[in-house]
Amino acid sequence: MARNINRKLLLSDGAKASIAEDVLSISGAKGELSLNVHDTVKVSLEEDSILFNPKDLEDKTSISMTSTMRSLTLNMIEGVTKGFEKKLEINGVGYRVKVSGANLELSLGYSHPINYKLPDGVTAEAPTNTELVLTSTNKQLLGDTASEIRAFRPPEPYKGKGVKYSDEHIKRKESKKTA
Repeated sequence: MARNINRKLLLSDGAKASIAEDVLSISGAKGELSLNVHDTVKVSLEEDSILFNPKDLEDKTSISMTSTMRSLTLNMIEGVTKGFEKKLEINGVGYRVKVSGANLELSLGYSHPINYKLPDGVTAEAPTNTELVLTSTNKQLLGDTASEIRAFRPPEPYKGKGVKYSDEHIKRKESKKTA
């Protein structure tokens, strides 16, 4: 049996939880997030903690979904209290990013600039024209947005040009040589 299903999830830093008709809502200083609880998972709320239990201890799906719901709720609690941040770096001659409100204008070596509208709940700022910092309370939405921006020009292995995560290591290749 999964170890996480027996541990309570503590609400921290002023986060509040409520449940209504299989929808778990977490609210905090940075906003509010909600999650549809899987029908094989039982949720019980206490004053400062949440406990997840499978409805059927013999069903593997119920046990695995219990751990999944616990992990998603933990991310929600962290999101509404601290928030999440993803940093992207843009490498290449003439490559740059410009932020104007909820729109990004990316110059990535194509014949035209790429205009990208950020989804609701994600904010961006560019400390320099080759760095982009995305912030959000929703971890999944933030990762999807960063992935979409990176997909416009993924880093290539020879010169390292393109959009990459700041903590990503690009495996570099030696240039091709003619004999």
